[in-house]
Amino acid sequence: MFRRQRGFTLVEVLVALGIVAIALTAGLQASAALTRNAQRQSDILLAQTCAENELIKVRLAKQMPGVGDSSVPCEQAGTVFVVALAVRPTPNPNFLRVDAQVSKEEAPVLHLSTVVGRY
Repeated sequence: MFRRQRGFTLVEVLVALGIVAIALTAGLQASAALTRNAQRQSDILLAQTCAENELIKVRLAKQMPGVGDSSVPCEQAGTVFVVALAVRPTPNPNFLRVDAQVSKEEAPVLHLSTVVGRY
């Protein structure tokens, strides 16, 4: 009499390993995307703090800022950002537009604008 052996064939095992590998790769890509998104959100929050600080400095000054461009380094939570301020005239001479562009490692992170009036 011929006894039938039980178990999986090599082809079945290889197919199962292929399916598991594909699932693990998809999971790894999803977790990497979540990590990048969390880092981006953190950078945006810190950059917003830098931009708001510079715009508030301009508003608290007792004089109108000079028209032109400037940049200021800003360190938040161990990360160094550069805040580029651009002061531009408006059609009304009593107001100036101030743009703050925040960059991290020369890559733009955030852009905020405000209008400053005469005091």
